[in-house]
Amino acid sequence: MAKEVLGYLKLQIKGNEAKPSPPVGPALGSKGLNIMEFCKQFNAKTQDQQGVVLPVLITYYTDKSFDFVIKTPPAPILLLEASKAKSGSPEPNRNKIGSVSWEQVKKIAETKMSDLNCFELNSAMSMVAGTARSMGITITGQKPF
Repeated sequence: MAKEVLGYLKLQIKGNEAKPSPPVGPALGSKGLNIMEFCKQFNAKTQDQQGVVLPVLITYYTDKSFDFVIKTPPAPILLLEASKAKSGSPEPNRNKIGSVSWEQVKKIAETKMSDLNCFELNSAMSMVAGTARSMGITITGQKPF
């Protein structure tokens, strides 16, 4: 018999850095889940992604057990890393903070493809390019398609 789903939690945690302190501890503790067990499992799965912010979708059940799915890093974080900027522009239409090439946008789109709601690489690249524009990052070069 299948377990009954009680709810879902979405968190963003740095890879291999899950600790029972906030924000992980209070979020899981309020649902009655085993905080240390989650931290051990998450850290074991993300050893190779040390320090990278990773979204996690936690499904918890009525018997206080849980499952979790680790998603790819958010597009804004990948864009900031590619452009070597510290944060997005407060006025993206006026102040540009950096630039990325279409080749870098393509790599980010390929990385994010499994988490985006599109089926073609061109659509994924357009989504990533839109995120870059809203952050004040310019895209250099000629669009490849």
